[in-house]
Amino acid sequence: MSRIGKLPIPVLDKANVAIDGQTIRVDGPKGKLEQTFDSSVKFELADGEIRVTPADSSRHSRAMFGTARSIINNMVIGVVDGYEKKLIIKGVGFRAVLEGNLLDLALGYSHPVKVKIPEGIKVTITENTKITVAGADKHMVGEITATIYSYFPAEPYKGKGVQIVGQHVRRKEGKKSA
Repeated sequence: MSRIGKLPIPVLDKANVAIDGQTIRVDGPKGKLEQTFDSSVKFELADGEIRVTPADSSRHSRAMFGTARSIINNMVIGVVDGYEKKLIIKGVGFRAVLEGNLLDLALGYSHPVKVKIPEGIKVTITENTKITVAGADKHMVGEITATIYSYFPAEPYKGKGVQIVGQHVRRKEGKKSA
């Protein structure tokens, strides 16, 4: 049995949860999220908390109920508090500009890199080099952050490129001259 799956999910005061069969809808001040799960897990809402249980004793059910519990917990936290990731762009001439729902990145390539920002995700840019990705859906915030990072990860010699705040960039010593 999953230790995480056994824990009840507290429904926060500002969140509204609706369970319709295998679909869970969570509304809050930061947005609305909806997720449909397969029939290997069961949900019940009682006394201000959600309990997730495996539908049967199969290996798949036992594996999925901890995962389902984590996803629902992230949904409840996301609609109340939201999630945020920060990136820094380092390098001469490297910059970011927001044009509507397109993020235009100049990362030293011969062409600009354009990233489409999906609905529900808010991107803000300060000083042309600091990007903040925020939203209610933890998965989408992480995915957009990883997409931006993947275009030019910080390299180990000069440290230029896109860096996620809090991530350690291993620096290497350059060539030694004779």
